[in-house]
Amino acid sequence: MAHSSDPFTREVRLCRNGDRTIYGLSFLPPGEGRRPLVIFSHELGSTLRSGIPYAKRLAAAGYASYAFDFCGGGAFGNRSDGATTEMTVSSEIGDLEAVIDTARTWDFIDPEKIILIGASQGGVVSALTACRRPGLAAGLVLLYPAFSAVDHMHMLFASPQDIPEEFELFNGLIRLGRQYALELWDADFYGELSRYPDPVLLLHGDSDGTVPLRFSERVCAALPDCEFHVIPGGEHGFYGRPLDDAMTYILTYLERRLG
Repeated sequence: MAHSSDPFTREVRLCRNGDRTIYGLSFLPPGEGRRPLVIFSHELGSTLRSGIPYAKRLAAAGYASYAFDFCGGGAFGNRSDGATTEMTVSSEIGDLEAVIDTARTWDFIDPEKIILIGASQGGVVSALTACRRPGLAAGLVLLYPAFSAVDHMHMLFASPQDIPEEFELFNGLIRLGRQYALELWDADFYGELSRYPDPVLLLHGDSDGTVPLRFSERVCAALPDCEFHVIPGGEHGFYGRPLDDAMTYILTYLERRLG
């Protein structure tokens, strides 16, 4: 339901991944016919709320947008099924694939014009989903993607045998299961990225205290076609002027990819 001052309609839309329900919100601009869809994937421990500022601005610019909660992906306020201790990067890839496959059936969406935007771990998930299902997405935008995750697991644990059944990150903000770390231990993300042929927009803040800028520099070097911008004042999350700057780059990228 849209507020009277909003240039878009906001609606709850549910997707299914096996026996789990994924909760999401769509933001639709006025008008009839099929339109491009931008799907926002949130950070580890966060919820769809981090995507709402992007979704609103995209809808105001004429793009349909959808933000959702990963199953077990958020510590507080997550409305999708699943526990954080059951979540892995692979499970989130499965969630995003389920969202995309469902969205392609919506009668207001052009299934050939779906763009993925991912933030932090959502950026890793969006990138790997695009790599593993070529042609599924018409574009890929990565916001401060957490490709540092592999290094982080090696900093936390001396070996796979030392990974406990459950452990905490971010000073106890989120509790994860052993499989989360095991899956990341020998991951070759950069090898996968090197085989992705389509243009990618990569944005990272110069004040990010969570994922060092050097990881996005390495991502850009791995990708065959990467447009990389460092956002002045951008932290691990874009607000205020950094959000304005990011949206300028995103809208320009969408115009080029979608025409």
